[in-house]
Amino acid sequence: MSTQHLRTATHFGSYEVRGSGDAVTLTPVGEDASPNRLGDGLIDAHRGPLRITRPMVRRAWLERGPGPAGGARGTEPFVAVDWDTAYDLVARELARVRVEHGDAAVYGGSYGWGSAGRFHHPQSQIHRFLRMGGGYTDSVNSYSAGAMEVILPHVIGGDSWAFAERGVQWPEIAGDGELVVSFGGLAPKNAFANAGGVGRHMQPEWQRRCKDAGVAFVSISPLRTDAADFLGAEWIAPRPGTDVALMLGLAHELVRTGRHDVDFLTRCCVGWDRFERYLGGAVDGVAKDARWAGAICGVDAGVLTALAARIATRRTTINVSWSLQRMRHGEQVHWMAIVLSAMSGSLGRPGGGYAGGLGISQMGVRPRRHQVASLPQGPNKVTESIPVARISDMLLSPGQTYDFNGERRTYPHVRLVYWAGGNPFHHQQDLNRLVRAWQRPDTVVSHESWWNPLARFSDVVLPVATPLEREDFAVGMMDLTVTAMHRVLDPPPGVPTDHEAFAALADRLGYGQEFTKGRSAAQWVRHLYARTRDGLAAEGVALPDFETFWSAGVASTPEPAPVPDRSFALLRADPRAHPFETPSGRIEIFSATVASFGYDDCPGHPVWLEPEEWLGAVAARGPGLHLVSNQPRTRLHSQLNHAAHSRAAEVRDREPVLIHPDDARARGITDGQVVRLFNGRGACLAGARLTTDVRPGVVVLSTGAWFDPEDPGVPGSLERHGNPNVLTSDRATSRLAQGPSPGSTLVELEPWTGPVPTVGCFTPPEILPTTP
Repeated sequence: MSTQHLRTATHFGSYEVRGSGDAVTLTPVGEDASPNRLGDGLIDAHRGPLRITRPMVRRAWLERGPGPAGGARGTEPFVAVDWDTAYDLVARELARVRVEHGDAAVYGGSYGWGSAGRFHHPQSQIHRFLRMGGGYTDSVNSYSAGAMEVILPHVIGGDSWAFAERGVQWPEIAGDGELVVSFGGLAPKNAFANAGGVGRHMQPEWQRRCKDAGVAFVSISPLRTDAADFLGAEWIAPRPGTDVALMLGLAHELVRTGRHDVDFLTRCCVGWDRFERYLGGAVDGVAKDARWAGAICGVDAGVLTALAARIATRRTTINVSWSLQRMRHGEQVHWMAIVLSAMSGSLGRPGGGYAGGLGISQMGVRPRRHQVASLPQGPNKVTESIPVARISDMLLSPGQTYDFNGERRTYPHVRLVYWAGGNPFHHQQDLNRLVRAWQRPDTVVSHESWWNPLARFSDVVLPVATPLEREDFAVGMMDLTVTAMHRVLDPPPGVPTDHEAFAALADRLGYGQEFTKGRSAAQWVRHLYARTRDGLAAEGVALPDFETFWSAGVASTPEPAPVPDRSFALLRADPRAHPFETPSGRIEIFSATVASFGYDDCPGHPVWLEPEEWLGAVAARGPGLHLVSNQPRTRLHSQLNHAAHSRAAEVRDREPVLIHPDDARARGITDGQVVRLFNGRGACLAGARLTTDVRPGVVVLSTGAWFDPEDPGVPGSLERHGNPNVLTSDRATSRLAQGPSPGSTLVELEPWTGPVPTVGCFTPPEILPTTP
């Protein structure tokens, strides 16, 4: 095979492979006009002392056996063992827990970003392994869009991701649109990654096309940089978490001026009459007008009335970022955005309407999900599952009942946590609470390549090969580029893939043949490619045979002509002939189903509900700052945090925190200084960066810094590296979705005046020699 054809793919881009061994380099593929620099750390990450090359077992667990850790998990040294010993230990413990406590006592933890590959996808591998072994407690929905995934099917029907296809697309906006009002902005960094891989980053190109076509942009966000400079977007900076109030103020202005689309609201929606009474103040005596909204949002009422006039007189897209539903009552914001869009007159007309996440990866670029094969997982015999962000609740409160989307559920008593792919000490909120919860199970097993926080807080660590050390192929969600993932590097001697590790365990547990189906990894890759080829052929997309594809390294299919989803347009034309999959067949401004659940934190139509933590509460209680913990720009979540590209952006070895000069001056903080962020849940250190790009009263500390508590065994210990999730709240969005709400977090900031502690998360834990 010619070296020039070697390629690989990641969630954040595709790369040509040049050189080999220690001289190997990765270069973004030439057809990607907008690559990012996240790949700069890929090769570098594989070098250095953090790589795990042998199975590791926590000393006390090895000596005394399984049981609640009592604070020791995450603090003790590890013992290196041979592979047979490691596999035997894990297989015996899985069997013990299933026999003594039942299959629901096993929790299968994973998240989908472990690899872009269709076969070596840790989430698919662990689910297949655990299901074939008898089942396990699973999780549902996502950290990314947990509230949207539950509320939108009630409002517009379809499955939990129908909004991605039904929302207005960039080609439509470029052709017929005039105005994009984006709540939460259109942050350029959010275009970097796409689940399953990116052949070409298309977001910047399509945004430029819209700008060149004369489309105007309004970015509503506490961060100026949440819209690309070339858009020339008007910046409106409300208090974080007040977007629903702002939308209500716009809606009231549309009604006040008689510019709302009464015909669409009465023919194509249900519940307008109830909502209009709330909007006008007939329900609670408070008219939700621009002055009311402006007082809540910290935005001049005149700005809102002017924006409402523009929305009413231009073909407008109301776009909402996913970040806004990761707040208390996060279900309300996308629901209200659909109502506002229905009122505007643009919903269901070319170039305008509602969009749920324009600016993210391939959203708005590829309007269809494609038939791409994945590793079959089989049925799960255990029916229990939890909303993904409720893991701390589950571990801390087994047997406790809770509400979820109209159901009354009970948390199982989990004795064994098995994790492959993902880092719960990155994406879970209130990490000090998670540290307490993490001590409760008898056993924690993880597959990891590096000594990240998950590995350190495990009892048994099985080291596994990375995506660069195995062969696979990638096809991104809503992306038509199929990329070969050639093996770029050799794994450390003896280190298996996730699949090989699970196959070895399945052999010991008596279902190895069922797990592998007698196929090697290479045969599985060919099999899944063939199924993908057949699926795409049914859509009219032709892929070459596997040998041709593998030799070329890529199969780039012709970009199809944009075919917008016409669901809203057909509804507008004839709601009887083209009903939505809702109880009424129409858009549910008022949902009788949701109302019947009786949730005071998510009633039957969109409302403004004051969160426990927001700047309005600060005004009443005294000093405080609102924390925005957004996605980082130098890594994918917490991946590659130990690589040079991510670390180069740190300030004095810590994650930078953005703060407005006025807020810094009031606290005696200077640029580049180490500061302490704190609230009642925890405290962390970060490096101050002063900027007027952030609204006064707001600080920004991106997620993904590896969790580095000064004393890992003591919840509440000072976190030294700048992980914002020691500060965020673990409150659910509401009883409806039970999604995460880190966006509703208040903190205070002060200069760090003591000795600056050394960051310890990039130094391996103590490893003891194997006892003879």
